[in-house]
Amino acid sequence: MARNREIDDYRDYCKDCKANTYIVLDHCTGDTICSDCGLVLESCYIDEIAEWRTFNDDNNDKDPNRVGYNVNPLLSQDNLKTLISNNKGDHAIPRWQDGVSNSDRVLLQGFDIIEIIANRLGLVRPIKDRAKEIFKKIEEQKTCVMRKRDSICAACLFISSRENKLPRTLNEISSVVYGVNKKEINKAVQSIKRHVELEDMGTLNPSELVRRFCSNLGMKNHAVKAVHEAVEKIQDVDIRRNPKSVLAAIIYTITQLSDEKKPLRDISLAADVAEGTIKKSFKDISPHVSRLVPKWYAREEDIRKIRIPRNCGAKQLN
Repeated sequence: MARNREIDDYRDYCKDCKANTYIVLDHCTGDTICSDCGLVLESCYIDEIAEWRTFNDDNNDKDPNRVGYNVNPLLSQDNLKTLISNNKGDHAIPRWQDGVSNSDRVLLQGFDIIEIIANRLGLVRPIKDRAKEIFKKIEEQKTCVMRKRDSICAACLFISSRENKLPRTLNEISSVVYGVNKKEINKAVQSIKRHVELEDMGTLNPSELVRRFCSNLGMKNHAVKAVHEAVEKIQDVDIRRNPKSVLAAIIYTITQLSDEKKPLRDISLAADVAEGTIKKSFKDISPHVSRLVPKWYAREEDIRKIRIPRNCGAKQLN
């Protein structure tokens, strides 16, 4: 049965013809041949392009993987070795298997969990990679050994997202980690902070959350811009409340000045802040609202008509 032959041609110099001629590359024999004089210019040619062929396709599932795992700088060099498995039995066939040390196996399991959680949250690659670095440090120092691995991985992503200025809240992360609540994640975060040297996480800046919260509410671009400006101005005001609750109160204020007013309940869900907390934060920022809301967004008389949500001493702004 004849073998399928793959032949490419290109132009190159032939020393017999003393000219540039078409050179034939026969992938089957590995020969490069001058198409004019037939001279074999090179034999046993090494094809350096990717060959997407698998040598372990027992199920005939057309698996394109030809080689093992990519080199992971976070793993030890032991994961590069290959071991021979010589199972005894009538039908046993020796196989080449990737050798992974026990310590690397633990890391790989943790990395997989981090990938799963991060993908559910839509986190970018730098956050994932930094979370894996933190997880490796934890394993090397054997800290958090009594905690659930899922909570540790979630804590690594919480810290990494803060370091990368793309924070996710504990509630957001815990909502996609099954069997783990935000209290457990927070405890893991505090334990990591005590034992692992981290980059500066800084304090949570509400401006880092604006676009995500506003997107969850379906707010228009000009309203989002107004929220951004108000959040920047609030930095100069002494409001001693959680940044998320202050942001929720600002979003409530801006939406009340638009044609598409958002119910307090919707803002509470989008910002993951209790309605009662938003009301209290709104009361705190109300004396400064005229200064916070951009002049181009609303008129002064409209700003003064904004009402504090009920159950918080309802009154018009003065």
